[in-house]
Amino acid sequence: MPEPQSPCPDDNGGAIAATGAGGAMDLATSEGGTLEQQQQQQRGGPEGGPDGGRGAGPEPGPDARPGGESTGRPHSLWSDAWRDLRRNPVFVLSGLVIVFLVIISIRPSLIAGGNPLSCDLARAQDGSRPGHPFGFNGQGCDVYTRTVHGARTSVVVGVLASLGVAVAGSVLGGLAGFYGGFWDAVLSRVTDIFFGIPVVLGGLVLLSVVTSSTVWPVIGFMVLLGWPQISRIARGSVITVKQNDFVQAARALGASSPRLMLRHILPNAVAPVIVVATIALGTFIALEATLSYLGVGLKPPTVSWGIDISDASPYIRNSPHMLLWPAGALAVTVLAFIMLGDAVRDALDPKLR
Repeated sequence: MPEPQSPCPDDNGGAIAATGAGGAMDLATSEGGTLEQQQQQQRGGPEGGPDGGRGAGPEPGPDARPGGESTGRPHSLWSDAWRDLRRNPVFVLSGLVIVFLVIISIRPSLIAGGNPLSCDLARAQDGSRPGHPFGFNGQGCDVYTRTVHGARTSVVVGVLASLGVAVAGSVLGGLAGFYGGFWDAVLSRVTDIFFGIPVVLGGLVLLSVVTSSTVWPVIGFMVLLGWPQISRIARGSVITVKQNDFVQAARALGASSPRLMLRHILPNAVAPVIVVATIALGTFIALEATLSYLGVGLKPPTVSWGIDISDASPYIRNSPHMLLWPAGALAVTVLAFIMLGDAVRDALDPKLR
């Protein structure tokens, strides 16, 4: 049996390699070079180093440190969601609008130094003039100043109502979904009753007997009629998460019910609640303006976009500026929060990945 021969050069600069059948195979110059590179890499490379100065190895992964060492930590839902949100122009635009609204809610004097309650009847329904770009309303108050100061009321009502609804609905729905049985059945029937109450009609009935001009009666009404929706979502999310293997394993290892809820179920079931609460924030701002427009929400001397829209309605033909500016500010605010909620929903929904 003939011994295999090592490749030898031919006249054309290629290589002749012996085959197992005793014949010869002509290798192209590039293929001969490939064999030579592979042999050099196996010997440590032409430089004698571990990587031979070429082919330094695979590119570092997304979790690698600057030195090339991998952290070994997988991406979490929240880190992936934050990365997607930063790349979403809808989230960036709505976030900038909301940050601006929060800033002027905390310090409206930054862009409007006047007093929203200072009025001059001699200027009633006047249009724009230097120092008063939005004109004056029917009482002679500066529309620009009132529009800026009205952002505080809307943001406070929306944020506090959303937090109250999220906390109440998450606690009640989460406990019902975790324990099930009798309490689950009772909560389901109670939520059915609340779903049958029209929100605006309920506000007209419940808030018509309230004489306070503060925001707390309106916030309390929104929490009272808004928690059933969050409760249903939290209940379904908890039921889905508690059936996972890691929850069953923790239960088998002796984890108590509070530990299961706080350490294993809650972090994995809270995402749908955050999405719905974010979208509902814009809805609550619009609901506050609607109730104030109907005269049962906030009352003067509180500065509110709903109150200004209600006062400007009779003069819409002669002085449309009185209505357009507070109504435009309300529309932009509600749209910003709804767009933010949609972006958060897209980022936290695993089905869209």
